[in-house]
Amino acid sequence: MPKKDKIFDVLIVGGGMVGASLAVALEPLNLNVGMVEAYPFGASDQPSYDDRAIALSYGSSRIFSGMGLWDDLQAKTTAINEIEVSDRGHFGATRLSALQEKVPALGYLVESRVLGKQLYEQLKKCQVEQFVPARVTQVKQGEDSLNVIIEQTFTQKDKENKEEKETKGKTQTTQTRLLVAADGTHSPIREMLGIDVKTSDYQQSAIIANVSTEKPHNNKAIERFTATGPIALLPMSNNRCSLVWTHSTKQGMESVETTMAMDDETFLQKLSEEFGYRFGRFTKVGARSSYPLSLLTSKSNTAKRTVIIGNASHTMHPVAGQGLNLAMRDIAVLADLISENSTSDVGADVLLQAYEKQRAGDLKTTVRYTDSLVRLFSNDNFLLGHARAGGLLAVDRVPPLRKWLTRQSMGINYRQSRLARGLSLRTSAPGLKNETV
Repeated sequence: MPKKDKIFDVLIVGGGMVGASLAVALEPLNLNVGMVEAYPFGASDQPSYDDRAIALSYGSSRIFSGMGLWDDLQAKTTAINEIEVSDRGHFGATRLSALQEKVPALGYLVESRVLGKQLYEQLKKCQVEQFVPARVTQVKQGEDSLNVIIEQTFTQKDKENKEEKETKGKTQTTQTRLLVAADGTHSPIREMLGIDVKTSDYQQSAIIANVSTEKPHNNKAIERFTATGPIALLPMSNNRCSLVWTHSTKQGMESVETTMAMDDETFLQKLSEEFGYRFGRFTKVGARSSYPLSLLTSKSNTAKRTVIIGNASHTMHPVAGQGLNLAMRDIAVLADLISENSTSDVGADVLLQAYEKQRAGDLKTTVRYTDSLVRLFSNDNFLLGHARAGGLLAVDRVPPLRKWLTRQSMGINYRQSRLARGLSLRTSAPGLKNETV
């Protein structure tokens, strides 16, 4: 634990993919950085058919390149060279190609275990003080910093019930110039600060699983819209595909519980009927999980000496694979601004205002883009179906429209920070680390 009188420049709450990525990104800046995470770090080394995958856009690959991680990470990813978007029961499709855009790939699939391990291995090399496992219980305003109360926790097994029980541990108050909430959809920090959110229930649930197909996927991703919602199939290693199968929870539709309860053979047959046979038959499915889908957006992404990023700021439908990629752009902009202000007060109002301004366009457009896709393609109106088909065909045939959609998918439609251009952050002059006061 840090000394009582130490002031952090940046204290990150949440040590998942987003929080860990920000901590690694800030390492060149010679700042005092702390991290609070509720669960012990680390990922299993044992590969599994069921390892869950994360879609990284081309833009995110450049951010990881700027962080110095991409050279090692790329070899462990599967490139997405083509994307096809179609609407079941209607003509017309949109096809996006890395070759057309003259980029190495539109995006990449990486197993979350692999990305997590690489981030945490890098985190071990960083000068980041870690409070793990721990949680923030209170945030108080100070004159030129925030006072943050951190409570360490640990788990122990109850001998009678043989269940793990969380126990409170040591409580400590520390200070930080800037607090970053990367603590997820149900962000305790956001709630402590009284920041309101806007939510919308899509009345859909997603089934997540890895599947294998009869024919090779050839690094092609397919987004197929159906009457119950979109089905996404994303290429993984060993000819596996990452499946996201959306089910409507509206009355009268086949429930997600019914599909989850199917045996593997019935599940694969039903999937083929909905998705089609572009990759031949589905031959194998791994463990399945499901979760409800909704949209959550924070009404503000900053408060006094605080920035809200990642799912704490925006939790979206997985339809276009924008979630983590939008969060990586949060990180890139925030890290760039901290770099520019690293010799002064990184929690000053001017930085917070600049962050809100620079992120506003990307956040608004990406959320609207994803939300519109879900609502437009989840409507079974006959005439609207023909309009959608015409729209897909127009995007495929009109180069400017196709280019906009491709750049949106790749995460490069907006002002590019240094990290987003694949450049490392400018290093502040040595000796500027905050000392104890």
